[in-house]
Amino acid sequence: MPTLKLASWNINSVRARLPIVGQLIEAEAPDIICLQETKVRDSQFPHADFEEAGYVHRYLHGQPMHHGVAILSKVPLQEERRYDWQDNGEARHIGVRLPNGVLLENVYIPAGGDVPDREENPKFGQKLDFYERMIRWSEALDVPTIMMGDFNIAPLECDVWSHKQLLGVVSHTPLECETMERLRASNDWVDIGREFVAAPERLYTWWSYRAKDWRKSDRGRRLDHVWVSPELKSQVKAHRVLEDARSWDRPSDHIPLITELEL
Repeated sequence: MPTLKLASWNINSVRARLPIVGQLIEAEAPDIICLQETKVRDSQFPHADFEEAGYVHRYLHGQPMHHGVAILSKVPLQEERRYDWQDNGEARHIGVRLPNGVLLENVYIPAGGDVPDREENPKFGQKLDFYERMIRWSEALDVPTIMMGDFNIAPLECDVWSHKQLLGVVSHTPLECETMERLRASNDWVDIGREFVAAPERLYTWWSYRAKDWRKSDRGRRLDHVWVSPELKSQVKAHRVLEDARSWDRPSDHIPLITELEL
């Protein structure tokens, strides 16, 4: 049975980090790449580079300087969709249908600012509202679906370097974690990361640029995720994070996730 290899990566500007996207392609040769935070207009996307690399099918939802998502594929895809879960026109989602009929949703959920209070910090409220819109969408799903991207929440105690110290920090507050769990429960989503690296084993996908030596301090968080509908669980054959990519030249603060599933 054929296997499809998917990569998901918050690249933090696809044009600025095109060389390390090429490094990922050379090392892993994914069939489909889901990028978040591309930070480029669709018209200015580096089409020629991906065309040359074999990604002849490209689905883009971009914006200049901020946000932006893209799905780049070697295999034909169908039914491009763009959901405005932010409810303000920000480019934070692009979806397609795989050759076997499964939906693939690439999402970049807002970070939510620095203060975990919607009155003091409207960005935090926007993040929670984004999740609420996704919950309503998820509850109505009746098609097998893969959802991947930057969810900007590290839900488990072992998904952060210090649960105690981060309880009041946006991305690991109890309210965010409870909201994310309601999204997961809304469709019985399977958290593939923790299927392959069981809690409480260490598993991070993001390290701040502020650390002089990110590996030595290792103050990581698991902000990037791959979820699948329960009926797809048995088809997922491999999943891993490419932690060494955090040390590549001019790195993103996120690392790629690689998932392989049978069609």
